[in-house]
Amino acid sequence: MPLALLALAVGAFGIGTTEFVMMGLLPDVANDLHISIPSAGHLVSAYALGVVIGAPLLAAVTARMSRRTVLMGLMGLFVAGNALSALAPGNGWLLAARFLSGLPHGAFFGVGAVVATNMVAPERKARSVSLMFLGLTVANVVGVPVATLMGQQLGWRATFLGVSAIGLAAIAALAFLIPHDHEHATAKGLRGELAALRSVPVWLSLGTTVAGFGALFAAYSYITPMLTDAAGYADASVTLLLALFGVGATAGNLLGGRLADHSLRGTLFGGLGALVAVLALFPLLMRTEVTAAVAVILLGVAAFATGSPLQLMVMDKAASAPSLASSANQAAFNLANAGGAWIGGLALAAGFGVTSPALAGAALAVLGLGVASLAYAVDRRSAPVVRRERIVASHVPQEAETVRH
Repeated sequence: MPLALLALAVGAFGIGTTEFVMMGLLPDVANDLHISIPSAGHLVSAYALGVVIGAPLLAAVTARMSRRTVLMGLMGLFVAGNALSALAPGNGWLLAARFLSGLPHGAFFGVGAVVATNMVAPERKARSVSLMFLGLTVANVVGVPVATLMGQQLGWRATFLGVSAIGLAAIAALAFLIPHDHEHATAKGLRGELAALRSVPVWLSLGTTVAGFGALFAAYSYITPMLTDAAGYADASVTLLLALFGVGATAGNLLGGRLADHSLRGTLFGGLGALVAVLALFPLLMRTEVTAAVAVILLGVAAFATGSPLQLMVMDKAASAPSLASSANQAAFNLANAGGAWIGGLALAAGFGVTSPALAGAALAVLGLGVASLAYAVDRRSAPVVRRERIVASHVPQEAETVRH
């Protein structure tokens, strides 16, 4: 694997840290800015909104630029957003800075996935994407706990300055390790790039992402009360258990990348099926501390095994605009985050029990399997048409030669 993938992983590490660290810093931010915890929670939503808006938009408007230049520019925007977060004088300014920080998130992963797959042989594409995502999963194991501890000891502003430093390191790594590219995406303009998203297979792939990762976030958003109220863990133990989730996510990400290079569709179906099983068993696994810890690890493995396959499938279905489609998939991940948490909260509010969000997640994973199956059926129906078009195209030069003679 090219060393250049390390540069993408460093950028992903910084992005993953700043995305999730806010959850641990909410009390500190709320106290310092004299706002309520629910009001501080809007800072999480502001970042997610930035991702959803920025992912397809920035990918589309930078389509004609060198991808190396785009990646460095996106990390520059990331550094600016986090530096402004550290310097924000009030809640309104911090909301705007968090929105700015989220804008480059999806486009970085989208364009980065295209760069990663272009640097390796076709049979290693999924592994290259999984190595870029490795920075994101490792951030949950190392980056978020360290950044949270830094914020608690030195103040939350120090955390965002530290994340900005990671962004600067990522820019340096991108400059030195990513090869200069003179290939630009097809110059179709913004309208032409957006036209690539009209394809039904693309939307089915994005729908699979929303449902599949919505299943994860329906349960993971409420993992703390499950671990404390159902499994009996002390509050102080939750941080370690969340690190175990990160370990499982890292293992699942690497495993999914390796398996997807052999069978993309099989890995996707297997990962979603495993996610259904793990979430359905959550009420049983949360009865003891040992089985609850195992459940947290398995949740990370099953969910993130589908990450690389989903990314590659979207890129394949929108081959004429892979950067845009890949970035749109990152927006779908964040929609899954918000939607899954909302659905899990509905189950909890309805009084179905502390582990009910996991069962709601299992239902979403089943929906994801259904959408993925529909996408497979559409592909099989369109395959004969594609083959006929290729056969016709292969005969055109022969017919033209006959006319000349």
